[in-house]
Amino acid sequence: MSRPRSKTPLWIQSALAGAIRAGMTPPLVMGLEPALAAARGLARIYPTLQRSRFERATRNLRDAYPDWDESKVHDYALRSYAHVFQLGVELAYAPRLITEDGFLKHLILSDIRPSLTALLSTRPCILISAHVGNWELIGYSISMLGFPMHAVYRPLDLEPFDRWVRETRARRGLGLVSKFGAVKALPPVLAAGYPVGLVADQSGGDRGIFAPFFGRLTSTYKSIGLLALQTGATLVCGMARRLREGEPFPEGPWQGTHASDAGYAARDGSPSLRYAVELVDQFGPEDWTGRPDPLFYLTARYRRAIEMMVRAAPEQYFWMHRIWRSRPAHERLGKPFPPGLREKLAALPWMTSGDVEAVVERSARDAAEVRAGRLS
Repeated sequence: MSRPRSKTPLWIQSALAGAIRAGMTPPLVMGLEPALAAARGLARIYPTLQRSRFERATRNLRDAYPDWDESKVHDYALRSYAHVFQLGVELAYAPRLITEDGFLKHLILSDIRPSLTALLSTRPCILISAHVGNWELIGYSISMLGFPMHAVYRPLDLEPFDRWVRETRARRGLGLVSKFGAVKALPPVLAAGYPVGLVADQSGGDRGIFAPFFGRLTSTYKSIGLLALQTGATLVCGMARRLREGEPFPEGPWQGTHASDAGYAARDGSPSLRYAVELVDQFGPEDWTGRPDPLFYLTARYRRAIEMMVRAAPEQYFWMHRIWRSRPAHERLGKPFPPGLREKLAALPWMTSGDVEAVVERSARDAAEVRAGRLS
């Protein structure tokens, strides 16, 4: 699939792209800490302007954490918006701060030695992350360690702005591959020895593989699993998690600059640009070979890793996304839970019989919601 071409004339695109880049100037002039504080302030206002998305965020949080009370759900929905707004500021600063000389002042590499082994191996390597924390910083950190990598992304609608984004990332050794045509483009990249980064929590649509996510069947891309099966790649699942206010830097082989160092901890106690790059799971062909359904196993395993990332920092996830919008065929058609799917779930080593029954029960509730037209 090729990228859809914009119908907007190029001169208008250039003007809009210039306006967007000009809009990035005030945060850069303000300074990092004041700009982050302003972003958090705007995040408290924005949900009042986009109530439907905020309500979706609270609904998703209730589904993921049924034991939370309403005040906690509301609080974490607001924190999620604050995270998104702060990301906008941090992405503007990233080309300035995440450099070969300075990146360890902002990125703390936890015990990621197993992933370095995978990167140094002759076997292809696929890096999996999600819309939690700051996924762009993972690509930066890997490239700063001397492993030029490629990341799949959705090209921006404004071609001049898209070109600027690709050029700024390329200066740090991070090549961007369009999601349109990535299925054909990625195998040669992996064969050439370059790691590939994927943000893999988006919905795979009604034809995706439905694997558990917070105890609920969730559409997941099958193309990632097919790519891993085709290339025999190692999958490395990790995240760049924003360190919370007052949180010490985690121990690791690369310790970085401490929070008390001048210029990197906010003077008012609010968090500055400080992230921990953390390995969540790593597996390869030796783990799925011989499984009854290797594609389902590896897809369910990286979806489980994504859940672990979100649970580590639920305030840093995009809860306003339509996470559970796509539903499996048996729910849409009002059919019983497929015995084959139940067997696949039971075959997953981390799933207990109680876990499987909880997924089946939740699927029945979702099927009722689908029939009532209330699932969105």
